Amino acid sequence: PPPPPGLPALGGEGTGARVLEESLWRAAGGPESAMYFLSGWPRRLLCPLKGSERPFYIQPDSRRLLFALLSQTQISLWYSRPSVLIVSYKESAKAASQFGSYEKTEWKSDSSMIAVTTANGYILLFDIGYSGQEKCLYEPVYPKGNPRVKVTPGYKEEQCAPSLTVEMKKVLDFQAKITSLQSMQDDLVIATNDGILHLIHWDGLTNGRKAINLCSVPFSVDLQSSRGPSLDFESVHIEDMEHCATLDGFAVVFDDGRIGFITPISSKLTAENLQVVCAQEVTDGTCVAINNKYKLMAFGCVNGSVLVYTMDTTTGAMQLSHKLELTPKHYPDIWNKTGAVKLVRWSPDCSVAMVTWECGGLSLWSVFGAHLFCTLGGDFAHYSDGTKKEPIKISSMSWGAEGYHLWVISNDGTHQIGNDLENKSVLQQAEILQFQFIKSALTVNPCMNNQEQVLLQGEDRLYLNCGDTLQNQNSSTASANSGHQPVREKNPLYKGILVPQGLSTLLGHRHWHVVQIHSTYLESNWPIKFAAVDQLGQCVAVAGRYGIAHYALFTRKWKLFGNITQEQNMAVTGGLAWWNDFIVLACYNLIDHQEELRLYLRSSNLDNVFAHITKVQSETLLINVFRDMVILFRVDCSICLYSIDRRDDGPNPTANVQVLQEVSMSRYIPHPSLVISVTLTSVRTETGITFKMPQQACAAESIMLNLAGQLIMLQRDRSGPQVRDKDSISKQKKLLPFCAPVVLAQCVENVWTTCRTNKQKRHLLEALWLSCGEAGMKVWLPLFPRDNRKPHSFLSRRIMLPFQINIYPLAVLFEDALVLGAVNETVLYDNLYVHNNEREPLEVLFPFCTVERTSQIYLHHILRQLLVRNLGEQALLLAQSCATLPYFPHVLELMLHEVLEEEATSREPIPDPLLPTVAKFITEFPLFLQTVVHCARKTEYALWNYLFAAVGNPKDLFEECLLAQDLDTAASYLIILQNMEVPAVSRQHATLLFSTALERGKWDLCRHMIRFLKAIGAGELETPPPTPTTQEPSSSGGFEFFKHRSISFSQSAEGPNGGKFNLQKTLSMPSGPSAKRWSKDADSNENMYIDEMLWRHARRLLEEIRLKDLSNFAAQLGFELISWLSKERTRVARIEDFVKALKRLHNDFLWPFPVIPSSCLVNSPFKNGKYKTVGDQFLKSQSTETFVNSDLESGVINAHGSHICLSLNAAHTQMDSGSLQGPQTQDAILSPLLSKGDECSIGSATDLTETSSMVDGDWTMVDEGFSTLSLTQSELEYISMELANKGPRKSQVQLRYLMHIFMEAGCLEWCIIIALILRDSAVINQIISSIQHSEIPMDILQGIKDGMLAVDGWASADCPGYKPFLNRIKPMLEKLNEVTEEQIQPEAFQPLSRLSISKAVEPPSSWAEDSRNAAGHLNSQGDGGGSISRQEDDGPGEEEEEQLEDEGSYECSLS
Repeated sequence: PPPPPGLPALGGEGTGARVLEESLWRAAGGPESAMYFLSGWPRRLLCPLKGSERPFYIQPDSRRLLFALLSQTQISLWYSRPSVLIVSYKESAKAASQFGSYEKTEWKSDSSMIAVTTANGYILLFDIGYSGQEKCLYEPVYPKGNPRVKVTPGYKEEQCAPSLTVEMKKVLDFQAKITSLQSMQDDLVIATNDGILHLIHWDGLTNGRKAINLCSVPFSVDLQSSRGPSLDFESVHIEDMEHCATLDGFAVVFDDGRIGFITPISSKLTAENLQVVCAQEVTDGTCVAINNKYKLMAFGCVNGSVLVYTMDTTTGAMQLSHKLELTPKHYPDIWNKTGAVKLVRWSPDCSVAMVTWECGGLSLWSVFGAHLFCTLGGDFAHYSDGTKKEPIKISSMSWGAEGYHLWVISNDGTHQIGNDLENKSVLQQAEILQFQFIKSALTVNPCMNNQEQVLLQGEDRLYLNCGDTLQNQNSSTASANSGHQPVREKNPLYKGILVPQGLSTLLGHRHWHVVQIHSTYLESNWPIKFAAVDQLGQCVAVAGRYGIAHYALFTRKWKLFGNITQEQNMAVTGGLAWWNDFIVLACYNLIDHQEELRLYLRSSNLDNVFAHITKVQSETLLINVFRDMVILFRVDCSICLYSIDRRDDGPNPTANVQVLQEVSMSRYIPHPSLVISVTLTSVRTETGITFKMPQQACAAESIMLNLAGQLIMLQRDRSGPQVRDKDSISKQKKLLPFCAPVVLAQCVENVWTTCRTNKQKRHLLEALWLSCGEAGMKVWLPLFPRDNRKPHSFLSRRIMLPFQINIYPLAVLFEDALVLGAVNETVLYDNLYVHNNEREPLEVLFPFCTVERTSQIYLHHILRQLLVRNLGEQALLLAQSCATLPYFPHVLELMLHEVLEEEATSREPIPDPLLPTVAKFITEFPLFLQTVVHCARKTEYALWNYLFAAVGNPKDLFEECLLAQDLDTAASYLIILQNMEVPAVSRQHATLLFSTALERGKWDLCRHMIRFLKAIGAGELETPPPTPTTQEPSSSGGFEFFKHRSISFSQSAEGPNGGKFNLQKTLSMPSGPSAKRWSKDADSNENMYIDEMLWRHARRLLEEIRLKDLSNFAAQLGFELISWLSKERTRVARIEDFVKALKRLHNDFLWPFPVIPSSCLVNSPFKNGKYKTVGDQFLKSQSTETFVNSDLESGVINAHGSHICLSLNAAHTQMDSGSLQGPQTQDAILSPLLSKGDECSIGSATDLTETSSMVDGDWTMVDEGFSTLSLTQSELEYISMELANKGPRKSQVQLRYLMHIFMEAGCLEWCIIIALILRDSAVINQIISSIQHSEIPMDILQGIKDGMLAVDGWASADCPGYKPFLNRIKPMLEKLNEVTEEQIQPEAFQPLSRLSISKAVEPPSSWAEDSRNAAGHLNSQGDGGGSISRQEDDGPGEEEEEQLEDEGSYECSLS
């Protein structure tokens, strides 16, 4: 709900780690995270086909380097890089009329032939070959001297678009419409609409094999059913068909919409050896696509969903795995209006599926159903002005090499450009679009699953989230000139120690570190197949068609093979990984025809001379690294473990590789290509390990295999005799065998583990993390007994916990409880283009796509799952281990919020609610009060009763906040109480909070509470205008009395005179916003109630002699201090104990007690003959104070560099000994000798007392030019002592301001006290003179007299530094005795504010005393009029005269 009137949202939304705020509270339907990402805009390829024919079908060859495009009577071949047309074949008119239009095409596995089906039942077989001598249509042009020119036979031809020919070889007539054809090695399988399956050889011969009639093939729901004819399948034929190599059969869609799988019982494809297994209750199939890697069959349906089936290995039945369908939650407008599914295409790495519908659009899904993106919503479906776009309708599409491109042929009509004669025969521009993709390195190189970095690979670049903390090794030299080097750009290689990245590095911002792949390597070895980043995220390696290359972020340089022949003779087959600073890869040696395991040192040249090469028996499919071990999975379904040792005995470090163990998996793996990933881990089920012998996290305890989505675990068999520690050295090479495999989970896409250890976070680091598509994530969490107790026998040692997250996981930060991912962001640029009737540019049709980093926390999901399973003790252990995370408060808040939303909005009664358990769990942490109120503030009001029924009464929680002094949280609870309780209760608690906030000095909260109390009292529903935000006074500024008054305190511009302030004060009536607030409803009861609280607080502060707190209170809340003091001057504004008040002010304002050492009294320079006009009276006067204050404190003394030059100008003046204001003194001025252009600053000669800071900085006295001074050493010591007796200049400003406040209010006792501290005899003289001309109550006069006597006694006993000043004002106090002898009636009392106080009273600045000296002290014998003019040295050669003319207007200049 919105904040109620009177109190804004306090503390609920602004706390915690802002890094994760967006991902923690991500709204549904926002940018979806993915593992494949669109990049930029799609490309439009020009198709120069003659005539008006447009392509409508595309089919790639097995390597996806060549693409065949069909139009009605024409076939054209395109090359992938560059994407250009190579050759086209057009049918003659006579042959076209005979064959009919082209419909579908299929490549032979070696790309040497292509088959085309026609509308009249013909199949045309074409030969693809090279055209004569010219083998290249396009070839790269190299600069002179470039070594990459024909170093190997056929090298140059492979990097260019080849010149090919298309020649018709044979025509086959099947006398029936051909509905589907599939290539199986050397055979073609053709389905016709008469229900016949034909098997022919690519040379066009049947080789004696008979066609198969589907009517003779048995149909059943599984392979265990009886083999009998099915009458209901007599008249069906196959509409779509695709061969599945790993399942050894065909997935088919029949013309009536039913779907099935044709499985051969034996190796021969005959009617007797075939059986069709059908899926039940499916009658609307439209198309099919096979995922060979995961043994999945995706069937498109008429209703717009895709059904993904797998085969049950025990019964042979088709089993529904999951569905790919749009949900109304994310696509409410289009989810049921997509039409039938038209095409489904799996990516080359089988990790994602692209789907398109009859109505158009593209949608991408992960292999197990996680939705990645869709073009039917968001910026894809709308223009920038909000109008709806027509979705792109697709007739055919195909993935390019390695999934970097999606070739799309749209069936939208095209427009002829121009009408003139030249353009009538213009080549028609067909819509061939090429979408560009970036994908996660996990899709092809699963050895990345033990990394904490996100690595994305594109066609020509890499994206890393780990490169933003580093810079070139030479950056320190470059940054030395700039004078500033950010910490994040320093080289991590410090004395050879690599420091891992922190949380801020991996999360710092949403941008990527983009590494452009070296063009020289890319042009020879496109496409990039594998990419890997090292453990610290500072080095990356890539492998293309041949060779490898690697890049270091701290050097910003690529390393390529110096010998190109070595590069071209090595092809990486099983991926690559990093082991420390070595690149580990499994490759095939093209010269020796040998499979090898190679290690290359990063710091050495990339050459086989520096490589460690180990021969491998068979082809390696997968590779991974765990600590100092390498695990290989080979094509013979065997696993081999190797150990790696680093050797530094030579000039370059080398690695030693030894075989440790081999494990055969052929019994459990039906096909080697079904293995997605292989990982060595330290994870165990704890079987056979007693509590006294805990698991060694550093040991390779188990092997994790992802077999077509099934996670299989093989752990070491410890059932036999164990190796003791003393025998471990001799038997370390003899590793324990592995047990039989155990299935841990289904539908697994990725697995993450870590080899690090952390005793504080064992739960997270010893867990196994799984990504399971639409099922979200799972964690296999270890359970530990608490306090080393023996675990219960009935408890498992591990538990599998599922949880949902809003992003697709690409990396897991184990210790930080975070999942990292990436999202596609879109930007519209269509408003930059003018819409016309011609074909619109792609920038209008599609948004520009970028990839941004994202993250999400998962800890609250795990805690909740543990609490559901009554494992609260484990949840508490886990939470306590993560309590130091900066976003841990959000974890508790999210868990409480999610449980509350689910249970409070449930329509069905919940038999065992979780909310009380969660509430009890949160009370174990000190953040309980904040967590509850923050959750309530972000939840609907209707759920509050349910929430507080579980967590406790909000009144009790409010009181707990007050006891804990957590006022901001208490303010949030006050909003809860305002909505849930009657106004009287809210007012009672608000009053309590207001009083506490006043005492604690929480001024912002006090201002909000005033508004809140007014809103309650007046019953307002509208939120009052916001109070201006103010900051509490800092140590560098004075009291902020001036915020809501007509008093301004502003600093002028910097410079030699920049340290001056102008203070203008009008003390008669308040003005400004606060004055309106205080005067608008002065008569209302609510205002009186608030005023009473403020008066009571001010009264208490004054009673406790807390003038500084009183001043802050008045300044922050706009409290009218003068009017209040006027009322209280005879009550609380009286001083009971002058000595106590004097001491308290000294302490509060850091004002030192005056001291006069005997050396200064005896050897004072002012007693010598140079000052005979003043003589001994100088010590009794204020001369030294004036001497020091005159221009020194007004900013005239300046320190520039390390020199200060002082000159003493003494001017003798006449002294009137009968004056009431005391003896006149000479004017001693310290003036600087500033050089041109010097900046102004203040120095000091070190702090003379602990509390004295009269000036900022340090005075620096040097010998140079010191002889030019007219002051002796003893004179300087005396001046320094006077400086030491003064407090900070900020305190001086504050005290003088307070003195004038009290003088306006008529509080003479406080004026006397402040004048004593400042040792200002002129003020005391003025007060005594005013008393003589005014009628003052006798008790006040007697109080002043008694107080001064007490001060004199205290000074004599404890503080002799005050004695000189008290002796100087003694004549004035004697006049006070004369006044007290007369009886003054209280009725005749007149406020002091009506007195005509001389304008020459000390201005509210400590540096204005020089005006008194220049004009000759205060002259109180007159009528109080007159003016003071003073000259002030504002800078070199610049003087300014300032006149004070109005009563109550003062000015001071502060340095």
